[in-house]
Amino acid sequence: MSERKNSSEDSMKRTITVLIPCYNEQESLPILFDRMDALVSQSETLDYTLLFVDDGSKDDTRPLIKEYASKHSYVEYIFLSRNFGKEKAMYAGIENVHTDGLVIIDADLQDPPELIPQMAELWMQGYDDVYARRRSREGESWLKKATSRWYYDLLQKVSGVAIQKDTGDFRLLDRKCIDALKRLDESERNSKALFSWIGFKKIEFLYDRDKRVAGKTKWNYLKLFHLAMDGITSFTTAPLKIATWVGSIVSLAAVIYAIVILVKTFVWGIDVPGYASTMVVVLILGGVQLLSLGIIGEYLGRIFMQTKGRPNYLVQEQKISE
Repeated sequence: MSERKNSSEDSMKRTITVLIPCYNEQESLPILFDRMDALVSQSETLDYTLLFVDDGSKDDTRPLIKEYASKHSYVEYIFLSRNFGKEKAMYAGIENVHTDGLVIIDADLQDPPELIPQMAELWMQGYDDVYARRRSREGESWLKKATSRWYYDLLQKVSGVAIQKDTGDFRLLDRKCIDALKRLDESERNSKALFSWIGFKKIEFLYDRDKRVAGKTKWNYLKLFHLAMDGITSFTTAPLKIATWVGSIVSLAAVIYAIVILVKTFVWGIDVPGYASTMVVVLILGGVQLLSLGIIGEYLGRIFMQTKGRPNYLVQEQKISE
């Protein structure tokens, strides 16, 4: 059994929690356990706590975590009552962090845990948010890389907050950042944007992202699109303003076109109306109206969910130190 050492040197160490959200990760967990054990055993300046948050897994993820926790005193876990989504699983972990710092890392080991000590060095120099920026992304298609780049470019332009590009959840956060994030209990969450919104002293840490060690990604394009919409609608009303401007331009064009038709009728007499031009105008106006209604609906839907006041997650079982 692996236990923390009790010594005067340990009391001087900074404490740090490694938050690991999980969903059906039974294939990668044994490898993750070995690498985390090596990281903890070799640490001389950090006192680690490993916090696993299982988001309603259907495989053997939970039994594996419970067995691992029974043999290691520095391992904690939270099992949610069902699948609430990764964003809310991370929030459940953030709300239960009791250490000086926090690192968020995926269970698939695309973000190497061996980099945490290097990130901690920057943290100890006084930085509050050491965010890991991907220099390369092994195992990801060109389409996923391109859409990610386009999304961050768009979010950067429409948002009033500086968004870090090519950056995921892998980062080290100081206690003040953790406390700030605890106060943001909104229901439709986008942590990547929230990390930027809270501010504090940030620094970039470049790294090469690995491919998954096992299993399949849980993020399909539909889920990524939903996450992107959360990021945009949570931090800007630009889509509403765009809909207003487009509606105004189309309305003005319609008025000008009506005047042109009226003048032609008075000057040259009644002309046979064209079916094609009529259909084009109807389709353009209908499309703009539906697009505008869709944008308004996205915002109204998020307001509706937030006003319900439901908790972001429910816990079925947990092992947390006080």
